[in-house]
Amino acid sequence: MDGKKSINIGLIGQQFMGRAHSNAWTQARHFCSPPLNPVLHTICARNMETLIPFSELWGWQNTCNDYEAMCRSPEIDLVDVTAQNHMHLAMSKAALAAGKAVACEKPLAGKFEDAREMAALARKSDAPTFVWYNYRSCPAVAYARQLVREDAIGTIRHVRGFYLQDWADESVPLLWRFDGDISGSGSHGDLCAHTIDMVRFVTGEEITEINGALFETFIKERAQVTKVSGGGIAANVSGSGDAEMVPVTVDDAVLFLSRLEGGAVCSFEATRMATGRQNYNGLEINGTKGSVRFNFERNNELEYYDATGPRGRQGWRTIMCTHEPDHPYSQFWWPDSHGTGYEHAFINMAADILRVLAGEEPISPMPDFEDAFKTQCVLEAVTQCFNEQRTIKLSEVT
Repeated sequence: MDGKKSINIGLIGQQFMGRAHSNAWTQARHFCSPPLNPVLHTICARNMETLIPFSELWGWQNTCNDYEAMCRSPEIDLVDVTAQNHMHLAMSKAALAAGKAVACEKPLAGKFEDAREMAALARKSDAPTFVWYNYRSCPAVAYARQLVREDAIGTIRHVRGFYLQDWADESVPLLWRFDGDISGSGSHGDLCAHTIDMVRFVTGEEITEINGALFETFIKERAQVTKVSGGGIAANVSGSGDAEMVPVTVDDAVLFLSRLEGGAVCSFEATRMATGRQNYNGLEINGTKGSVRFNFERNNELEYYDATGPRGRQGWRTIMCTHEPDHPYSQFWWPDSHGTGYEHAFINMAADILRVLAGEEPISPMPDFEDAFKTQCVLEAVTQCFNEQRTIKLSEVT
């Protein structure tokens, strides 16, 4: 960025993603040798009582509770938005208006109209934009993309995408993730958005139509939240025994059928109620020469099936994607098979963002607002398919 050697980060949000991003910017500098040094300049959030200790813990130099003022500050170079989905538009708009680079959490927005406006604003701006579809930066996922591009599995025929969790039982009160006015959707936008982006990223193909969709909300009411602490999705959240019951206005589960531009047929499933699955995010892609399969609960591994040899020798092989120099990002981390975890995808992506801002090529292509809007169009097409009970072409969704 104009010959600078460092970049001042302004982060909005101090909860689950606030922690993940604070760690990512810090560790990217320590491990990934980025061309720009990320400076934890300002952390912005509403609750100043908890913000001060958060800033001290993570090493943020300044605190504030006015994101518009932070965006206008000449000292801030990049605004990192980890706030709730319904605030993505307003915060990104303020940052772009001030000429700042923006890195926004996924999905691009809670509402389709907001996402469309964000993409339009980015087209009119010279400022770089990024969206935190961090699973692209898992070494195994990036390697799966590499295998597909090398024609290791041939023409793609089938894709199965899934994101299964089990944390949202009846004991969990009405977090913001269950409020449609704030989140926009439930497992659809929160979970399935990741898998849609992963399929687009690995296959290099766009989804062209949605052929059938099903949404279900199993728990219709939840207790009003009375206490929130901690930084996990539902960690240390409670509703008292006599708390008011509040309607749930999002889906608990979604399934849909679709087609890729190359002709492959696809199925997607996402839920927060798959008992026994904590973070089972992945895909299986079947081609004419072979297949690849990934599941984040075994995030260092990629399964590969080579169908080009004699039938009697064919079988699934498990590739440990930690070997330098064969696997993406492996040069930054530990010796072979020592493993990486959830945090490392964020760190890898943060380093790639810094490479892009310095005018260098990222290791994995980074999703900008325009790219993330394509995933948002798929989310919208699925919703339209369910509501109208007909096939929706992505060309109808603009």
